[in-house]
Amino acid sequence: MENERTVSRNFIEIAIDKDLEEGVYDHVMTRFPPEPNGYLHIGHAKSILLNYGLAKEYGGKFNLRFDDTNPTKEKTEFVQSIAEDVRWLGADFEDRLFFASDYFDTMYECAVKLIKKGKAFVCDLTADEIREYRGTLTEPGKESPYRNRSVEENLRLFEGMKNGEFEDGSRVLRAKIDMASPNINMRDPVIYRVARITHHNTGDKWCIYPMYDFAHPIEDAVEGITHSICTLEFEDHRPLYDWVVRECEFENPPRQIEFAKMYLTNVITGKRYIKKLVEDGIVDGWDDPRLVTVAALRRRGYTPDSIRLFMELTGVSKANSSVDYALLEYCIREDLKLKRSRVMAVLHPVKLIIDNYPEGQTEMLPVVNNTENPELGSREIPFSRELYIEAEDFMEVPPKKYFRMFPGNEVRLMNAYFVTCTGVDKDAEGNITAIHATYDPETRGGDSPDGRKVKGTIHWVNAPTAGDCVVRLYENIVNEDGRYNEDGSLNLNPNSLTVVPHAKVEPLLMEAKPYESFQFVRNGYFSVDPKDSKEGAPVYNRVVSLKSSFKLN
Repeated sequence: MENERTVSRNFIEIAIDKDLEEGVYDHVMTRFPPEPNGYLHIGHAKSILLNYGLAKEYGGKFNLRFDDTNPTKEKTEFVQSIAEDVRWLGADFEDRLFFASDYFDTMYECAVKLIKKGKAFVCDLTADEIREYRGTLTEPGKESPYRNRSVEENLRLFEGMKNGEFEDGSRVLRAKIDMASPNINMRDPVIYRVARITHHNTGDKWCIYPMYDFAHPIEDAVEGITHSICTLEFEDHRPLYDWVVRECEFENPPRQIEFAKMYLTNVITGKRYIKKLVEDGIVDGWDDPRLVTVAALRRRGYTPDSIRLFMELTGVSKANSSVDYALLEYCIREDLKLKRSRVMAVLHPVKLIIDNYPEGQTEMLPVVNNTENPELGSREIPFSRELYIEAEDFMEVPPKKYFRMFPGNEVRLMNAYFVTCTGVDKDAEGNITAIHATYDPETRGGDSPDGRKVKGTIHWVNAPTAGDCVVRLYENIVNEDGRYNEDGSLNLNPNSLTVVPHAKVEPLLMEAKPYESFQFVRNGYFSVDPKDSKEGAPVYNRVVSLKSSFKLN
């Protein structure tokens, strides 16, 4: 059993097991360190659940820490949305919420320590000159002419930077490492810059801010993080990460381990593109249900359990790969199919009049809420002479193998009666305004006592008691044949949103609360939109259709 358990463990767990066995650490502490410059997306969810899951697995602790070192792009709105997303996913960070800006004093002290050790210097080169001096992947860089300033001069200039004596961009503090290093990140990287920007957390206290590659390892070290789990693009930054914690003389320094990002097909995750969609009014915000931000998935009707299942199925890898969006849809179907009531909603209604049903009579028919899960119980629905059915469930001149309603054909009304179509009413333009039928009162409940069979079953809603609501149908916001146009713009799908303004639904659906979801028979899973719904006037978002071409191997 132990061997089987070892084989099933991913490479991060194996590395942590080894560290614990060798006494490198006696506990495990992880963190999720988002930059508050946008909303989280499905890829961030993987990192959240991975880091939190590791802490939980090893009986350790998990921190949510905002890497708020670049106030030009950061907003309190993003801080609040990220915290809400992390909570919603089930990652508990209560009493363990931190900000990089909490450590600005420590970072400054670390920078001073590096200067005193001769490991950092103030540089007057411009940004363009620094890039020019850096060299290429095949050619070493050149040392800055300011690299050998004295410790005393560097201390004086760095304090002057802190005190606001120099213009933005005129001077930077750089680590003094190796301009000939094959790793460009080690070629005297910038670790502090002058920037007169009001910070959402520290106000105007600072006019210098640390660079991410300098700040991040210090944040981890200060908090006592043992394993800094990050994505693969930081692999080349790991030598700098290790250099910072070593030269700043932190005890028990954290270990950085990289895993591959998860790329989802036919979606938009880039913050720049999402921001443009929001600013151009193509979507109604960062939480538009067509997006795959965590807030958008929640608003659309996805559940934390479905996201967790998705992450379990995609696994943890060292190699970048793309995951079919259909797998995410599979996960929400799997989560909801036994948990939600199956109700009737008619999206494109046409009236059905049962001519031989007693006028003025209404009866209540028993309906099982979910035939696959008896624990969800049952309900009663009203039935009378006038109903609504889907317009597509009737054809005057049907093709072969069309088993729904057409003149002379008998069909089953779901959970109700057998009915036979007898004709239609039309307006002056020839449009069908009503369908007429007769019913067999002996088939109550949808079965015939004489054993006759019908091939078609259609759903319906009782017209006098039907609710009227807005339903929204979604497709991918980008076309499947490619995400970008030749000019670099997004290749948008013009049919990504279809609004159905007057869907007819069972009365109970009119009283549903935000985020409450149901299976609409034949149409998919739908959830009450929390943003646009009003009391007694819900707006339903289709979470996912019922049909899937995806097969789980």
